Amino acid sequence: MKKLSIFLAGVIFIAGALGFSSCSDTPKHLKPSPDGAIKKLQMGNDRFVSGKSTHQNMDKERLIQAGKENQKDYAYATVITCSDSRVPVELIFDAGVMDIFVVRVAGNVCDTDEAGSIEYGLAHVNTPVLVVLGHTQCGAVTAVTRALQGKGHSLERNIPPLVDNIEPAVRTAMQIYPHAQGDEIIPLAIEENVWTSIRDLFMKSPASRKLVKDGKAKVVGAIYDVGTGKIQWLKQARVTNILHEVEANPQRATDPMASPKKMGPAVPGPEAPKPSAETPQHG
Repeated sequence: MKKLSIFLAGVIFIAGALGFSSCSDTPKHLKPSPDGAIKKLQMGNDRFVSGKSTHQNMDKERLIQAGKENQKDYAYATVITCSDSRVPVELIFDAGVMDIFVVRVAGNVCDTDEAGSIEYGLAHVNTPVLVVLGHTQCGAVTAVTRALQGKGHSLERNIPPLVDNIEPAVRTAMQIYPHAQGDEIIPLAIEENVWTSIRDLFMKSPASRKLVKDGKAKVVGAIYDVGTGKIQWLKQARVTNILHEVEANPQRATDPMASPKKMGPAVPGPEAPKPSAETPQHG
């Protein structure tokens, strides 16, 4: 009995020395590094393309877990992509509940709302990677391209301000590839639109820039093929170059935190009706 007590005491001591603890501040789930998260996404897409998806983290137990725990302990990627129904984000990465923080908008543009959503994913959900995911046959990029070629058509009033971020990407693609004619420019503009979204994010978000510069997160560009399911991962060096360009741009945002005034005043509740002379007063 004495030997058993000594043995148990030794086990407890070793466990403590190795940092095992039941304290509430101990991370529930060890997240991958930025490179590890990218690899995890790549492997998930490989399984999806080959028809070997495991459909992990999609069972009842995961739902129960999601109802009790915080996504920041589990999500390993933020993905901004197009609203297109042909781009089912979790499926194409063979991911499940609490795995990916998803931002979706037509044309995967990065304006204020999207930049704020990405900041939340990187700084509060603590994902180690952001994927800016374009896709083939993008309707938004196609519409902007044809409009700039004089082949546009009338659009509902809220669509032009939504896709105006795409215009610089299309114009850049036209300058880089002057021999591309008609719709030949569209796939080239789709890739350029990914780079434009990354540049727009870095220009608007000092917090995202700092996370990348500190090595706590990576931003990667990619393009999803809606006909094959395969993701083309774009060159990481281009992201680094864009970051350096933005850091040298005096027009970049420099304050990472919002002013308290920008959060707006507290919204007052409905005022109680004031008693009138005709309203009987009850003690």
